[in-house]
Amino acid sequence: MMLQARKQEREQYETEPSEKIIRVKGIPKLTEEQREDLRKLAAMSDREIDTSDIPEITNFTGFEVGKFCRPVKQTVTVRLDADLLNWLKQGGKGYQSRMNAILRKEMQQQIYRKVA
Repeated sequence: MMLQARKQEREQYETEPSEKIIRVKGIPKLTEEQREDLRKLAAMSDREIDTSDIPEITNFTGFEVGKFCRPVKQTVTVRLDADLLNWLKQGGKGYQSRMNAILRKEMQQQIYRKVA
């Protein structure tokens, strides 16, 4: 059940443009015209987008593998309170993924608070 929900979420992410606005410190807000341009661009297929003014990258030295990809999972040993572990496991399979999601959300909130 959880895997199916994740698959649907991933498919939705891959097919629907996001309207979520992320503020980055030091970068000015987009104008409504710029947002409209981005909406139009997001609605286009890859083939429709003119990339002729962008040079092809042929030298990949210095690139950081995985920088813009899903974070690499690392196996760790964690000691948790028994009631916390039981609560996580009540949701069935995927309790480690739920724990990861909870920790990631907290991390992002703390980072956002520092930026804002």
